Amino acid sequence: MEEPNRKPVIKYTQLFINNEWVNSVSGKTFPTINPCTEEKICDVQEGDKMDVDLAVAAAKDAFKRGSAWRKMDASNRGRLLAKLADLMERDLKYLASLETLDNGKPYTDSIGDIEASIQTFRYYAGWADKITGQTIPVDGDFFTYTKHEPVGVCGQIIPWNYPVMMVAWKWGPALACGNTVVMKPAEQTPLTALYCGALIKEAGFPPGVVNIVTGYGPTAGAAVAEHLDVDKVAFTGSTEIGKVVMRAASESNMKRVSLELGGKSPFVIFQDADVDDAVQWAHSGIMNNHGQNCCAASRTFVHADIYDEFVAKSKTAAENRTIGDPWEAGTMQGPQIDEAQFKKIMEMIESGKQQGAKLECGGVRFGEKGYFIKPTVFSNATDEMRITKEEIFGPVQTIIKFTDVEEAIERANATTYGLAAGVYTKDINRAFTFADGLKGGNVWVNCYDVISPNQPFGGFKQSGHGRELGEYALKEYTEVKCVTIKIPQKNS
Repeated sequence: MEEPNRKPVIKYTQLFINNEWVNSVSGKTFPTINPCTEEKICDVQEGDKMDVDLAVAAAKDAFKRGSAWRKMDASNRGRLLAKLADLMERDLKYLASLETLDNGKPYTDSIGDIEASIQTFRYYAGWADKITGQTIPVDGDFFTYTKHEPVGVCGQIIPWNYPVMMVAWKWGPALACGNTVVMKPAEQTPLTALYCGALIKEAGFPPGVVNIVTGYGPTAGAAVAEHLDVDKVAFTGSTEIGKVVMRAASESNMKRVSLELGGKSPFVIFQDADVDDAVQWAHSGIMNNHGQNCCAASRTFVHADIYDEFVAKSKTAAENRTIGDPWEAGTMQGPQIDEAQFKKIMEMIESGKQQGAKLECGGVRFGEKGYFIKPTVFSNATDEMRITKEEIFGPVQTIIKFTDVEEAIERANATTYGLAAGVYTKDINRAFTFADGLKGGNVWVNCYDVISPNQPFGGFKQSGHGRELGEYALKEYTEVKCVTIKIPQKNS
């Protein structure tokens, strides 16, 4: 691997509004912190309601009838998205370095995330001129057709665990459909989103089509969700804040809402599994991205016949996972995102020990500086424990014993969440039975967390509603208009 740039130059720290870099109206800033060192990287402009008002006004103006963006051919919208992808590919190593600096994930993972984001933009570039309606054979002398029109100004609030990927997941379908955007990145990881704003301008998007307001959730994020001129809000984050966003949308202008929220996803391993392979899928399913993954396989159900072997091999996998400097080749796990998340995870680990689960390995801080936690494995967990019921969002694997299919389905569904699930078995009938019985938006069989731009992603129950990615995401960013015309005579 080529040596990464450990100290990338920070080029953009201002708000991006109407294709211009501006300071916040208040003049306030906030620090973004390096989670490896706990030291400040730089200060970023702190936007709030007044800045969101300016960004929304720019987006609204860019969306008005007769604007350059509204008059643009759909194929040209696709070309702009493709150009954005090309610019990201040109700046791949810089973006990855910025992502690792601000987020702490291993540089190799950052490279992979940027590549996946490029792929997402190219996927939606291809959709821009393929969003079509229908002609409908209604009774009588009428001609009826439907149009799929852009919703309008879309507020988008994204999390810190996959900063650039979340930019792509949100901008891709919104822009392909012809909407304009006001994005609020997570305050922990604003730097790569801001750089993508510079690429938006370089690619040639008209002013106001994409706007970025950095700041805090209770101020800038709330202003987006509450704004009367925002026509739709898309939020990815915790279920708790998802409820706040939905309430704000309903109490303002009944704006459309899509939510991709938390999870406590089960991965069920049957006795006929290839144990070594299943251990690796389950291990990566919870440990990837430091466990900071909404669809993480955080409840590992293992059949009693192979339970002891599975636990022993999972412990070995966790102990062999390389944790430390994310810039070093071979590092598999960096720090948690910040002190608050670090403390939450450690408190959950402590609760697991107090409630009687067996700590097989990990459960302690790694090193003396930075928010590092050793990969942690619990066995002998029960369904009533907090580590089994509550989302931890950290590198903590909870392994639970079961005995039969119906029991596994019932226990897997016994949660307020429904984002994802997995099953590992060689029995095709059992696999189909399990996939049909689970209440979850994504089910993986003999694998876990396999995601690509053309697959829909989203949850049931309190894991949210609406879908990211694939053709399904386009439905979140279009309104269906039905037009009926009286004609002199209908002929089939």
